[in-house]
Amino acid sequence: MSVTFPDGFIWGTATAAHQVEGGNWNNDWWEWEHTSDRVREPSGDACDQYNRYEEDLDLLAGFGFNAYRFSIEWARIEPEEGEFSRVALDHYRRVCAACHERNLTPIVTFHHFSSPRWVAARGGWASAATAELFERYVTRASGHLGDLIGRACTINEPSMVATGGYLSGVFPPGQRDRDARHRANATFIDAHRRAVEVIRSGPGDAPVGICLAMSDYQAVDGGESYLERIRAGMEDVFLDALAGDDFVGVQCYSRTRVGPSGALRPEEGVETTQMGYEFWPESLEATIRRAYDRSGGVPVVVTENGIGTDDDTRRVEYTRRALQGVRRCLDDGIDVGGYVHWTLLDNFEWAEGYRPTFGLVAVDRETFERRPKPSATWLGTIARTGVMD
Repeated sequence: MSVTFPDGFIWGTATAAHQVEGGNWNNDWWEWEHTSDRVREPSGDACDQYNRYEEDLDLLAGFGFNAYRFSIEWARIEPEEGEFSRVALDHYRRVCAACHERNLTPIVTFHHFSSPRWVAARGGWASAATAELFERYVTRASGHLGDLIGRACTINEPSMVATGGYLSGVFPPGQRDRDARHRANATFIDAHRRAVEVIRSGPGDAPVGICLAMSDYQAVDGGESYLERIRAGMEDVFLDALAGDDFVGVQCYSRTRVGPSGALRPEEGVETTQMGYEFWPESLEATIRRAYDRSGGVPVVVTENGIGTDDDTRRVEYTRRALQGVRRCLDDGIDVGGYVHWTLLDNFEWAEGYRPTFGLVAVDRETFERRPKPSATWLGTIARTGVMD
């Protein structure tokens, strides 16, 4: 039975600057890759998208998508405190313009995990002062790009940066400090609220929201109390701060089973992905519903959803079932404005390096040749027709 989606639905793919551009040596992640034993390999030239973005946009448009979500790199735009690069800003303006030339809506993310080294040296996100630094950067960047931005995402997955960087120690700066993690969450919320006001002041009139990492948390054997503790710091602190936002970006990959002592390993017998996640596409529907309910009805856009696998048939199956869940949400009156797949290109997956392959398009690590997978044509056809058979 065919599943149809509304006219005007956003169909896109997403990338992040540090994962695809290459040569982002001036941010905290590049430094982390070269000093930490927690990273499999350095990002290096990544996918060289800084130079090859037009080729990638041609692919997207050719597949049938109508949007592209990408991030701009703070460390390129403000390489030293108070020193802004017109060259970098002009580059991102050309990317936005190239999207419009191909009838792709540019969905611009202002912060996707990486921060300038000088910001990290000043205390990073654990310092309340970083919210003001971020506001200044967004003011300059949105002033240069705003008239071309189709939709604006202030910050990508702040809970992952706060938790990974200040609690579990797997992101820079590699701390294990609950108070620092709490401060980072608070700084991100302040930074988001400041950025929303800046972007709304123009130029342009792009809808503005934040992108949140969410999981379908499921209590097992009395794990309800611990589940609420996890969800409070990972999701609720942000969902409760979205009043007046134009949308919330929901980003989900799997479920998380929680027992009385914390998160559990994948359930025996359940298929897992290259990232060790359970193959659980139904998690997207659950998180859309929760984001919409908890935020008091803020419209939802799925800004990331996908699977790390070397079996493209499993990518198609995962995405098919995830989209069926999106359709059920729409049927129940939930305002879901679009679906943005993670990701366009096989790219640098942070601490995991280049091993996991999330892309609709493979990238030769030596020549950077783009090689579309069958899933790209399959999902692009849905994007073009609005119908999934």
